[in-house]
Amino acid sequence: MQHPCNDCKGTGETINDKDRCPQCKGEKVVQEKKVLEVNVEKGMQNGQKITFPGEADEAPDTVTGDIVFVLQQKDHPKFKRKGDDLFVEHTLTLTEALCGFHFILTHLDGRQLLIKTHPGEVVKPVVLMAIIRLQMNPVHVFVDQFKAINDEGMPMYQRPFMRGKLYIHFTVDFPDSLAPEQCKALEAVLPPRTSVQLTDMELDECEETTLYDVNIEEEMRRKQAQAAQEAYEEDDDMHGGAQRVQCAQQ
Repeated sequence: MQHPCNDCKGTGETINDKDRCPQCKGEKVVQEKKVLEVNVEKGMQNGQKITFPGEADEAPDTVTGDIVFVLQQKDHPKFKRKGDDLFVEHTLTLTEALCGFHFILTHLDGRQLLIKTHPGEVVKPVVLMAIIRLQMNPVHVFVDQFKAINDEGMPMYQRPFMRGKLYIHFTVDFPDSLAPEQCKALEAVLPPRTSVQLTDMELDECEETTLYDVNIEEEMRRKQAQAAQEAYEEDDDMHGGAQRVQCAQQ
């Protein structure tokens, strides 16, 4: 049975006791502590690496490696970062959305930002057209409104005097219900209804319907999954039918 030499430890060379270094005892390496100062520059991203070349552990007859620090960004309770931009959410009452608002937003660096709308400006949902694949018709989706403030995002890496945008996601908190007198008060100040005058005979010919709440995103995902399943089954049926025809010809 073979085993390394106890004197040279498999290296093929030995050092006389009188010639050995008093610090390393002939091991050619010594243990020491070294402090590395990690400088995180403005605008660095989550997952970005800071490398110290040749600062890893050394060993005889080997190339010394690097020490690499990988940045992990800690979540903030209010602000969300996407690249150089920041996102923050704010809920408005229906009165604020229709009649205007102002509030103070404390930024990451402690500055107080005054956020306000212009007189007569209304915050309302924005209509987007969502194109769903798999032969489904386009649908209109109402989403909450976003507003942006330039140069209030994160500083850009290696361009510290340039900043991204601060996006504010506005959500309007609608009341669950209104009293009859509140409805009359609103009708007195809001634009009139665009209702169609129908006769009793026309109303009798109509079928009554029932409205219910729906999560449109969940509905679209369900329909997309259903369409994908139907397309898969149709393709499987066509493949199986072609195989049966071929067998009949034989």
